[in-house]
Amino acid sequence: MALKTFVKISTVNNLSDARYCSGMQVNLMGFCLEESDKNYISPEKFKEITGWLSGVEYVAEFSHTHPERILTQLKDYPEIQNIEIKEEIHLKMLVNTNYGIFLNQKVQELEDIDDLIKKSTSYHDFNVTLLLQSESLEINEEVLNKLTELSSKCQVLLGFGIHADSILKLIESTEIKGISMQGGDEIKPGLKDFDELSEILEALESED
Repeated sequence: MALKTFVKISTVNNLSDARYCSGMQVNLMGFCLEESDKNYISPEKFKEITGWLSGVEYVAEFSHTHPERILTQLKDYPEIQNIEIKEEIHLKMLVNTNYGIFLNQKVQELEDIDDLIKKSTSYHDFNVTLLLQSESLEINEEVLNKLTELSSKCQVLLGFGIHADSILKLIESTEIKGISMQGGDEIKPGLKDFDELSEILEALESED
């Protein structure tokens, strides 16, 4: 059963998350390839997890790694089709590769979204998808208006303010490409609390 919008699951680090989300037909699954990060996934672990999956694309998630190192590292992950970065300065070295590019940006106030709107034509022209995160903004009318304006100019994945009881209205009232949610650690191998994640995915299930 397909979902009503594009869904990315970030920081997948265990088979339980991966198999559940694949079964729910999410579109994109992110794996942290930043070697200094606690969620780093080695080539061997990546193959171990993705060997059980089908029908989903993968994105390599980086915070500070230099683009040259990123492209070298990805030779060990041939199944990955997309790259997610946080350093905007690195875009110019990656946009002309064969990878889909996601730019993860924190928006802590409305002015941060305004700044992205000013650069939205460039994002659109280079086929860069913005992934917005926030620790302070709440979804209100002002934020909705800004998100609608931004998503009318370039592709946007929303990574905050996502709740099962309001997600459909949020999607309908903006032009966002979809949403991004984060996986988490297993309680113990094979045991995972899916409550929040599953509530949102179930709310997005199509009736077809």
